[in-house]
Amino acid sequence: MRQTDATAEVWSARFRLWDGYFALAATGVAVAVAADGFWSPAARAGCLGLILALAGWYLGFGRRLMRDSVEDRRGYLYLAGVLLLYVPAVLLDGTASFLLFVLCPQAFMVLPAVPAVGGVLLLNSVHVIVLAVRVPDLSDVAAPALIALLTVFVVCVVGVWSQRTVTESVQRAELIARLERTRAELAEASHRAGIATERQRLAADIHDTVAQGLSSVVMLIQAAEADLDRDATQARRHLDLARQTARENLLDVRTLVAALTPAQLDGSPLPQALHRLAERFTRETGVPTNSAAAGTGPAPGTATEVVLLRAAQEALTNVRRHADASAVALLLRHHDDRITLEVADDGVGFEPGDRTDGYGLTGLRARVEQVHGTLVVRSAPGEGTTIRVEVPYA
Repeated sequence: MRQTDATAEVWSARFRLWDGYFALAATGVAVAVAADGFWSPAARAGCLGLILALAGWYLGFGRRLMRDSVEDRRGYLYLAGVLLLYVPAVLLDGTASFLLFVLCPQAFMVLPAVPAVGGVLLLNSVHVIVLAVRVPDLSDVAAPALIALLTVFVVCVVGVWSQRTVTESVQRAELIARLERTRAELAEASHRAGIATERQRLAADIHDTVAQGLSSVVMLIQAAEADLDRDATQARRHLDLARQTARENLLDVRTLVAALTPAQLDGSPLPQALHRLAERFTRETGVPTNSAAAGTGPAPGTATEVVLLRAAQEALTNVRRHADASAVALLLRHHDDRITLEVADDGVGFEPGDRTDGYGLTGLRARVEQVHGTLVVRSAPGEGTTIRVEVPYA
């Protein structure tokens, strides 16, 4: 029954009670021996010396074994020393047999159950044997022997029960400690996963806001430079759009820093935010862009709205860069248990299996999956492209 760190502190506090009990019992037996006038002064003095030696043997050797719950050959050595001191003490003064009140429990504190039962039986047989040698009629030993057997039975039952109880307590403490460690490890793993998810989300947000906004600004400035010499009015128009885009992009950056929802959603329903996004795209590219909503349903949660808005932004960015489209349509549709967004263009299209999504659609797909949604890209050369995002209500 090895002591563990999980129970060491509690056991140490309880062991002090045992120390007090041992000191009280040993002192009481010593006082009884000193006051017993039946035996000679020399016998009583010798008995007191042996009781003192027993106390020293306990304090110097046995106490540490019991305190640390050590169960090895040192336990047998300790119990042998107890017998060597206890037997002559009983021979000198029978009152010393009351030391059994503290010696019997010690057997179960330093030995496993079966050897401890043997130790208790041996200790209790000492005074019976001494009595049998000294009295002329063996019938006088019957009652003390019966009492000794009952004592052995009670002590062994209580001792075995105590050992099992302590063992179960130690096992429960170890189990609780393992559960605590497991919970701490899970919390740490969850924390790391949360950090990774947050980093991915921030990377996607930065891509969807800062990167796309700066890309728009660069394209508008390039267009302004191209028109600067031949059409100053058109160049000024491009610069105004670049300035407006930069301001909106700055607002998005501030939103990210403040960990708020996207600026387009601030105080606005998702359909309105998509409508403004379509109008902005039309102003910047000249491509007619229509936004519409259909169906009725509960308002999606903020996380779902963010995903759908980012999907629209990414789809329009791809249209700007690759589609060479003449028209774009955004359709937000409410269903009973889900909400879908489709962004369709009539551009050049592509073969989905022949090209990679790039970071934009890859990051968007990961974002959609975080809210248990799906993203589907339908396209073919010359037939335009449709990006469909379907997410459950949050």
